[in-house]
Amino acid sequence: MKRKTSKPAKKSSAPADPAPILEVVDSKSQLSQAVRDAIELLNLHLEMYEGVKPYAEKYGHPHPTDTRGWSQILISALTGILGLKRKKGADLEDGSDVKGANTWGAIDTPRFNGVIKAGTKGRGAGTIASLDSMPYLFFVLWDNEPTSTKHRCRVWAVRTQKDTVFRNMATTWYGKRDSGEITSTNFQLHPPRGKNTNIFTNTSGNLEYPLLFEARRGKAGFECAYYKPEVLESGQCVKIS
Repeated sequence: MKRKTSKPAKKSSAPADPAPILEVVDSKSQLSQAVRDAIELLNLHLEMYEGVKPYAEKYGHPHPTDTRGWSQILISALTGILGLKRKKGADLEDGSDVKGANTWGAIDTPRFNGVIKAGTKGRGAGTIASLDSMPYLFFVLWDNEPTSTKHRCRVWAVRTQKDTVFRNMATTWYGKRDSGEITSTNFQLHPPRGKNTNIFTNTSGNLEYPLLFEARRGKAGFECAYYKPEVLESGQCVKIS
């Protein structure tokens, strides 16, 4: 997918010399502006999180990070797909959706909620047809790497119109709802929180999801650890069980 050209970016507050991408990209010179923007956003998000956390704890409140909004902006930076500004509808202008979850200071167990449409009046809601008008489904998880415990952010991308493995799982879930085996309208996916895997679990199918991007916190801020834009063209889930 081609990224639209844009005006030269302003000087970034992100680390001037990000760590080498561990896979796919061979040199730092190949680190695209999209990833540089994403790193800057992640650093800003972390700065705000750490800045407000002491006050939230002092006055007995949960941390007020807007995971949904930050996740959507991050995806736009990585892919070039803009948001809807102040309009209602899908998360992105092409009809794609973004799901976010954050474990940092979480009170409950973060999950991806409302992954496929059910119980709404939206187009195709309650059937597999709901995926036909959605080019991508992006998942953004903010957690900590289990070995180093460093903050990290990972992004997975599903080509919902073409990924037969994901669509088969969704069809199974819709079938269970139609039969009454499942009564909830909230299709949840359990991401690999604090695990170094790409496997999301659900009673209708455990799949390995295509990883698009990963960044981990380094000494000077977030550093890109993985970037594979090819998944936007050829990514495919893999059935585990």
